[in-house]
Amino acid sequence: MRNRLLAAVTIAALSMSGSAWAKVAPEEAKRLKNELTPVGAVRAANDAGTIPAWQGGLATPPANWQEGAVEVNPFPEDEPLFIVTQENLELYRDKLTDGHIKMLEQYGPNFFMPVYKTRRTAAFPEEVYQKSYENALSAELLDNGNGVRTTIMTSPFPIPENGLEVIWNHILRYRGEEVSFRSGSATPQKDGSFNPVVNQYDYYFAYSRPGADLADIDNKIFFLKTDTLAPSTLAGTITLVHETLDQVRSPRLAWRYDSGSRRLRRSPNLAYETDLPNSSSLRSVDQKDMYNGAPNQYDWELKGKREVLVPYNAYKLHDEDVRPDDVIRANHINQQLARYELHRAWVVEAKRRTGIQHIYARRVFYIDEDSWQILASEEYDDKGELWRVSEAHNISYYSQPVFWTTMEMTYDLKAQRYYIDGLDDGYPAYNFSPGYRRNEFTASAARRAARR
Repeated sequence: MRNRLLAAVTIAALSMSGSAWAKVAPEEAKRLKNELTPVGAVRAANDAGTIPAWQGGLATPPANWQEGAVEVNPFPEDEPLFIVTQENLELYRDKLTDGHIKMLEQYGPNFFMPVYKTRRTAAFPEEVYQKSYENALSAELLDNGNGVRTTIMTSPFPIPENGLEVIWNHILRYRGEEVSFRSGSATPQKDGSFNPVVNQYDYYFAYSRPGADLADIDNKIFFLKTDTLAPSTLAGTITLVHETLDQVRSPRLAWRYDSGSRRLRRSPNLAYETDLPNSSSLRSVDQKDMYNGAPNQYDWELKGKREVLVPYNAYKLHDEDVRPDDVIRANHINQQLARYELHRAWVVEAKRRTGIQHIYARRVFYIDEDSWQILASEEYDDKGELWRVSEAHNISYYSQPVFWTTMEMTYDLKAQRYYIDGLDDGYPAYNFSPGYRRNEFTASAARRAARR
């Protein structure tokens, strides 16, 4: 039986040119029903008791929340256990990411990290847990790791062997069957001034539909349509994305409708290191959702699992009464609204492959063991210097048990500016059952919608 307990052990990289590991044995998959959680996390508490045992997550909404309302803070009485600052970071260095150490050093004392009691809130529907178990028995990487087979609905490798399997777990993690929401993004100036871009997001997750299989979804993970609502200079811009599973065999399909030209055009370069639209060149396309797209530009190495202070249970940032002006500050967000907790995270290092052109030569990801959500990442330049630091502030949603980001940001340490996405405060709650049909996400449907 392959030993998949990682502790501090470094596991060798899976070469993108090599063959993949096969599915796990039935006796190993049974670990998902006892020592591991259904998604593959260690069920037990840590030795110090600072990370509690997983007890099923936040599967039941708080009593004071109503269906259709924005999620309320389930832990309103929680106060910080301690605050990590520029002055005391040496006390906590072994629990900090390199990115957070750099943020504390560069932006302290204004940048600090309030640390709260660890709450293992990640929870998913029972059907997702069952599929996770079935995926463990059947899922395999395609040759060269550019896709997966015999998997559906959720992360393919709940008991991962290598870094590539872990990154696929993030890409294919369960985020519901469909969702509709509105949120803003911004790229604040050095003085903290900003002009938000507001988008309507509509997702249809083909991969996660009940009863679907890989043949049904035709190599599609999800369909996404965004409609820009503000500012007026961008209003009416529509972007349509068909996210493919094996993006080397069948690249991502994307179209963009510009209200000025009144034409829907293919966007063949909406991938990899291309600047994310409306990010002022502070974030690449493949940083959306912390990492997306084909993994073929990097060699991936699983470095182990660490106990690390990461963004978690960000209900203060998600609060319906908090507005963008409350969040955005010069250099970084208002850290009084942030919440960090001690969690076990898989650490994956990505090194750019020889001959590949990408702005990031090296990247390090910290992936939540309870959800497969990337919680933080570091991006390095060609000189090996830390260039950018990214965070994902997450919550457990209530109308459907889903653990997902509420806000993401990428801090550019050289430009001393940042990109922030998820300024949804003041907008309606996420709707995880809007009733979409797949044919609403075709190019012709987008063209008709744009002309209305």
